[in-house]
Amino acid sequence: MTIRYGIISTAQVVPRFVAGVKESMDGEVTAIASRQLAKAEKMAQELAIPNAYGSYEELCQSDEVDIVYVAVYNKGHFDAAKLALEHDKHVLLEKPFTMTRRQAEELFAMAEEKHLFLMEAQKSVFLPITEQVVELLAKDTIGKVHWMKAVMAYPNIYHINWFSSLDAGGGILRGAGTYPLEYMQFLMQQAPNEVKGTMVFPPEKSDTQANLSVTFSDNTIGSLFMTVDLDLPAGITLYGEKGQIYIPNFWKTKEAEVTYPDGRIEKIIAPFQSEFVFEVEHVNECLKQKRLTSPVVTKEMTVQTVRIIEEMYQHYQK
Repeated sequence: MTIRYGIISTAQVVPRFVAGVKESMDGEVTAIASRQLAKAEKMAQELAIPNAYGSYEELCQSDEVDIVYVAVYNKGHFDAAKLALEHDKHVLLEKPFTMTRRQAEELFAMAEEKHLFLMEAQKSVFLPITEQVVELLAKDTIGKVHWMKAVMAYPNIYHINWFSSLDAGGGILRGAGTYPLEYMQFLMQQAPNEVKGTMVFPPEKSDTQANLSVTFSDNTIGSLFMTVDLDLPAGITLYGEKGQIYIPNFWKTKEAEVTYPDGRIEKIIAPFQSEFVFEVEHVNECLKQKRLTSPVVTKEMTVQTVRIIEEMYQHYQK
């Protein structure tokens, strides 16, 4: 069974996603769309995609597409995903899923009603290194985790021309917060029961720094610092009673570092070609099993994360 992907966007993430689909067992990219036909045709030629469209609706109407991958600008996520669902296409929707919790719930309700698959694109949780980290935690290698510290830094983000626009969905929390928030929830297998934070907004612009503290029911604390003002090593560190695990660039990494109770430090490595292939394989399997949602990137986790981020912005925009 071949799963045929149509892509809405010609953003810089698209070539990497296409590489992941091509590497997968059953995936195939059959179409790409942009609001400017010339852009779609250019990328289609570069990536050997057979069909190019000058509108999103044309792609969604295509009989050559089973699932639509949405990677448009942040505010456009809801409308593009809704369009695909209205045309009876399954949807893989990039982060941040939507701008509001209401939008997220509407999309999931529509997908359920129409018996369509809908998932947020969160490749970090499917990486081989993440699997190894989960195994280490299950074996109690570093003891109970008391603190998770994540740092996300994007000092060169301004090549994205809408990043400074709050209305367009710009800002460091919307742009980067989903990754660590959901990675922590995935590792803890639960949603946080308390979230506090601070954000920095230059005049008339989107947030450039954000600092969140999340607390889980077992009193594990997660600290998340996101910035475009500093060039810092990005990653997440798990601090346990007996040791720690450091996962650099945890959304695309091939390695991690484990500090054992005796002080010994070991680097674990899990090489791959495309960091997207594991997410794509999961989506393909879900479609074969006729699932409507992912058992890994769950509806509950996605909606919870959208709510957390939305409430942070609401607090600072009062």
